[in-house]
Amino acid sequence: MSEPEPRDGRLPEEAVPPSSAGPEPEAEPLLPEPVRQRVVALAASALPGLPFDEQPVPLRRVAKFAPNRRARLGGPAIAAQLSADSLFRQRISTRVIAEVGDLGAAVLEGICPAAADPVEVAALAYLARPTGWRELVEAAGEAVRAEADSAAIAGLVRDAEQRSARAEHDRAVARSEADKLRDELSRVSAELGQLREELRVQARSLRELQTRERKATEMLATEKGRAARAAADHDAELRRVRARLAEAETVAGSARQSAKEARSVDDARLWLLLETIGQAAVGLRRELALEPTDRRPADYVAEAYGDQPGTPASTARALDTDDPARLDQLLALPRAHLVVDGYNVTKRGYGEMSLEQQRKRLITGLGGIAAQTGDEVTVVFDGAERVHGLPPAPRGVRVLFSRKGETADELIRRLVRAEPAGRPVVVVSSDREVADGVRRHGAYPLGADALVRRLSRS
Repeated sequence: MSEPEPRDGRLPEEAVPPSSAGPEPEAEPLLPEPVRQRVVALAASALPGLPFDEQPVPLRRVAKFAPNRRARLGGPAIAAQLSADSLFRQRISTRVIAEVGDLGAAVLEGICPAAADPVEVAALAYLARPTGWRELVEAAGEAVRAEADSAAIAGLVRDAEQRSARAEHDRAVARSEADKLRDELSRVSAELGQLREELRVQARSLRELQTRERKATEMLATEKGRAARAAADHDAELRRVRARLAEAETVAGSARQSAKEARSVDDARLWLLLETIGQAAVGLRRELALEPTDRRPADYVAEAYGDQPGTPASTARALDTDDPARLDQLLALPRAHLVVDGYNVTKRGYGEMSLEQQRKRLITGLGGIAAQTGDEVTVVFDGAERVHGLPPAPRGVRVLFSRKGETADELIRRLVRAEPAGRPVVVVSSDREVADGVRRHGAYPLGADALVRRLSRS
């Protein structure tokens, strides 16, 4: 609905801004909260209907809000604009009055219909501002306050009625509880009488039980005395039996000790005899400087016929220090001890691998030799590359690392010196100094290639 234009081309008197020479405008009345909310709701509803150029700049963004958000979010801005901008208020009132119909016409004439909502009348009067609009707003405020007072009085009356009903109910409940308590008191009194009678009976029973208990206690003390005497006699007999048993054990121990000493003497004699024979054999071999031979007498006889016609050439060959057969012969000796210079062997046989892989492969192969021959096997590595967390060595293989400031060669020589004279000790190392040193102590040096070829054959 378009806004009506004034007949003389000017705005209504309410919309004309006062001149500096005219009287000061009256202060805006303090609207009751229901009236203020209704004014904002009416203005918010009519705001989008105004042309864009007639909308105040602060409210143009509010006009784009959804209807349910416009009054809630833009209410303060709309109320402030209505109070400060009379032209905006007149445009809004024109649209609102036209929408409400007869009620708006009555408000413009300063009439408040009896059946009309005073809040609605006050809101329309505030927007349209007809003659006497302040009285309509004040009347609406008084009506709102009267309704609030009436609602408060009605609430107080309801509260009083509820309290009275609750009090009456509480009195009825209290009377009912009192009756129940009196019945309960009568029942408890009757039960108390029964309990007193039962107590007298129980007291008599208790006295009788106490008498029987005293008699049983006296009988128990008598029996305990008899049992104590029997236990003492039994303990004395047990001590006598234990004494005889100790004597028998002493005699038996002496007999066992005599038999053990006799067996020990025989064992010592036998061991001394065998040790004497072994030491004599070792001394004889050392005196004659004999090395284990790889040839038999028939080989020497066959050499004498090697150049005769018709006689086949001899196929015998000397076994050098790098021949795995030589290693097998030495390991076949009784109680042989194989000592291996670890890195000297691995760097000749597995030099392309890492040190960890070299150690693992050598130790695994030596485990196979120890399992096949049953000999003692010790592998020695330089401590410079010593590592922690090595996997457990195979059965029969001892893995040693030289200490700080000591080489594997020195540890090998110390191992050889620790062996008893006459025990076969085989040292595998291609180091000439190691070979010469262990040979002086009675060990058999072999080259590293002999062990590498022996392991590759396995």
